[in-house]
Amino acid sequence: MKIQVLSLLVTTGKYTKVVEDISTLAQQGRGSYVCVANVHMLAEANKDADFKEIVCNADIVTPDGMPLVWAIRLLYGIKQDRVAGMDILPALLTKAEAHQLPVYFYGGTPGMLQLTRTSIQSQFPNLMLAGLYSPPFRELSSQEESDIIKEINASGARMVFVILGCPKQERWMASMKPHINACMIGIGGALPVMVGLQRRAPLWMQRSGMEWLYRLLQEPKRLFKRYLVTNSIFLWLFLKKWASQGFAPTRVPNHNQEDSCIS
Repeated sequence: MKIQVLSLLVTTGKYTKVVEDISTLAQQGRGSYVCVANVHMLAEANKDADFKEIVCNADIVTPDGMPLVWAIRLLYGIKQDRVAGMDILPALLTKAEAHQLPVYFYGGTPGMLQLTRTSIQSQFPNLMLAGLYSPPFRELSSQEESDIIKEINASGARMVFVILGCPKQERWMASMKPHINACMIGIGGALPVMVGLQRRAPLWMQRSGMEWLYRLLQEPKRLFKRYLVTNSIFLWLFLKKWASQGFAPTRVPNHNQEDSCIS
């Protein structure tokens, strides 16, 4: 089930249950999409009502960042697992390989996608790779968009991993839901880590909620302003909401971590 976490509706449930339910969506062969939510996405949703609606209408919205996990615990008393894009990407590829579900990668540079092909051949030798597409750095024409929809559907892909960055990838997935017969998952920065272009933070930093700092040290010019703004927005919204509850959790009626995560 989903619960309100400040600007977003976020799916709650055990990590393994969320991965299983995303796999179920893929096996259904219908248009669906999954958002992997962090503080950046929450801040974008807070300032843009249309984007907020796109995220809240997703079939599943996973709590990618530890701040969201902590917010769920402090606001609702729910011990929520972190469901990070960097973890669910290899987990879903393992599921796809086991269930013979073809996968497609949309986004990223040609070089990154070539590394993706090599990485998959090495790590998931029996995975059915339906295709990879690196779109141009501009809006697609109507004909180009129609062609890529036809290509993805003709490929038989059941999982489409989207690497366009937030908020672009979420907007793209929402617009494609009526047209693409697959489960689309916005994985953003998870792919460069999987293929070895970037290193992931040590486990202690992941668990302590400091993974953002590790990423900032890797890409200070790109991430400094974003983290300064989005972290400040999140902290203000969270403290305001928590104070309105008397700094105590609000109970969610009939909440069960084993319930289906699919909305």
